[in-house]
Formats: sequence, structure tokens, C-alpha cells
Amino acid sequence: MRNLQPVELFKKGLSELGITFTEEQGNAFMTYLSELKKWNKAYNLTGLKTDEDIIIKHFLDSLLYLTALPKGPLKVADIGSGAGFPGIPVKIMRPEIEMYLIEPTGKKTAFLRHITRHLHLNDIHVIEKRIEDTKVSDEIPSPVDAAVTRALFDVREFIRKASHIVRQDGILVLSKGPKAEEEVRELKEVKYKVLPLKLPLSDMQRQIIVINLRKN
Repeated sequence: MRNLQPVELFKKGLSELGITFTEEQGNAFMTYLSELKKWNKAYNLTGLKTDEDIIIKHFLDSLLYLTALPKGPLKVADIGSGAGFPGIPVKIMRPEIEMYLIEPTGKKTAFLRHITRHLHLNDIHVIEKRIEDTKVSDEIPSPVDAAVTRALFDVREFIRKASHIVRQDGILVLSKGPKAEEEVRELKEVKYKVLPLKLPLSDMQRQIIVINLRKN
């Protein structure tokens, strides 16, 4: 794979995921890659440095979340967005989604504002706050349909910190390792499903956990 150009590597990964895309969407990801590497030299936004690692472990890994999100227009919050994962890749592929990128670190939110403008993304909002301090009716006009995260929350912590911005029958989505189901099974009161997925162009496995907030 190392002799493939970044765009060809990305296309190969999308093919494994069964995702169709436009030339404009492909170009957006290549611009994202270029800008992320440029900013990373000064701001250290991610520990991943190579094109291959960024494409596989950031872009394609983020797109696994598409399997958990309902079709049609949605309001989604990306909690602990960092350099924009999974929120920006999801937004590029699903432009009808209204996206909120919630990230407390100033240098990361500076990059998020830059890259969302640079990619001409509409209906995407950067909130420079911790999730605990983000309020519906203040930073977010109304509860979102889904909250997603790649940050290192455990399941119980994510439910506790993020549920207040999600509508009553909405969902929380997070990615975990092989022991994910054991972690969720301890939460007797929670309705959930686990989607076991393979990360394209790798031998890594992901468990996408979808927690339904509907009250019994």
C-alpha cells in the first residue's frame, strides 16, 4: 500500500467500506490531509504523521460511524472532536447533517474553524467548551439526534457527560476495542447494540457501540 498515492489509498479504503463518493468529496479529504499535516508541524494536533496512518486511522476510522447513523437530515454533536474526528469526515460524506464540533482546546478549535471554512462546509459549528459546560439553548439551539465520540471515554462516562444535549430518543455512538461488549453489558438499564467492524486496509477490529437513550 505504501506505493499508492494518498487519493488512491483513500479510494481503496472507501471501496472496502462500500461507500460511493463524488470527486468533490475525494478532493475535500485530500485538502483535509494537506492542511492537517501543515498545521500539525506547529500545533501537534495528532500523533499520526504519515499519509497512510492519517487516511486509515483518522479518515476511514471516522467513516465507520456512518454505519450507526440513521439516514436523512440529522443534528449530530462530535464530543472531544480534536482535529475533527469523526465529525468532519462524517460531514463531508453526509452534507445534510448539521454538525457540532465540541472541543475545549484552543489550538484544536482554531484548526477546526480554519478547516471548516477552507472546505466550505455549511451547517457545521465549532464550540470551544468541554461537553459538561455545553448547554442546550446556549451553544446548541435544541437537543441533537446523536452524539458521537472517538475520545477516550468509557461508556458510563460518555452517557453521563453527553446525554444532556441529546434528545430523549436519540443515540450515543462511540468506538471501542474488543472488550467493548463486556463494558456495556454492565449497564443493565441501557439499550444498546454493538456493530463489529473491520478497519479498512488494516487488520484492526472496531466495535461501534450504539446506545439508545429511549426511556423504558
